[in-house]
Amino acid sequence: MRILFIGDIVGRPGRAGLAAMMPELRQHHSPDLVIANGENSAGGLGITEKTANEMFDIGIDVITTGNHVYRHREAYEFLDRSDRVVRPANYPAGNPGRGATTVEAGGMRVAVLNLSGAVQLRVARSPFAEADAQLAKLEGEADAAIVDFHAEVTSEKVAMGWHLDGRVAACLGTHTHVPTADARILPGGTAFITDVGMTGSRAGVIGVRREQALEAFRTQMPVNFDTADEDVWINAVVVAVRDDGLAESIEQVLAPAPV
Repeated sequence: MRILFIGDIVGRPGRAGLAAMMPELRQHHSPDLVIANGENSAGGLGITEKTANEMFDIGIDVITTGNHVYRHREAYEFLDRSDRVVRPANYPAGNPGRGATTVEAGGMRVAVLNLSGAVQLRVARSPFAEADAQLAKLEGEADAAIVDFHAEVTSEKVAMGWHLDGRVAACLGTHTHVPTADARILPGGTAFITDVGMTGSRAGVIGVRREQALEAFRTQMPVNFDTADEDVWINAVVVAVRDDGLAESIEQVLAPAPV
């Protein structure tokens, strides 16, 4: 089974770039399952039912999120209702949404688990203990598991990869919007990358118009950010999963969108 995992989609430019690129991605990589992080899909921050449905319409099967998932209050009911959008499982249990979902793909039951890092981010429980608890719940209910670890610091992401090695098909880092160069299969059979990167404009600063980001850094004053829209790139990985639920390979995808 082949899984295409797409890094943080940033605003309308990211959604449009991915829509334009999706036929080529499907033709070249033949994914059985497409997962994307959509926590920045609505105006560069958060997700809405409208933007989620737009992503579903272009062929995304499951959407993961992160620390901006609750940016738009009108999305809360949708997060509770949808079984194709997940938010970090180590958020408070009563928060809108779910932390994991299981889908059928490529003849396998695939669990998609979302976790948030605890370093420099707000969580209710340790992502390491939560990962253990969630995998225990999924035992016997899934043939393979994919983890989106939405975290700030590289050390915590690398540590999570080792923590999950041999227990999940893939532990894929998101959040920083900058793709790392360490995609590999860990010794136990888990595909890992510290950060997949973003699907959005490289002409800005992690998706924001560069002049606004520079003003904020130079002046240390509040600045309203707009989503950058030039030079849109797709950042993703393709993971091949064996019949035993572990990874055979991981391939990084870094490609300009034809828009």
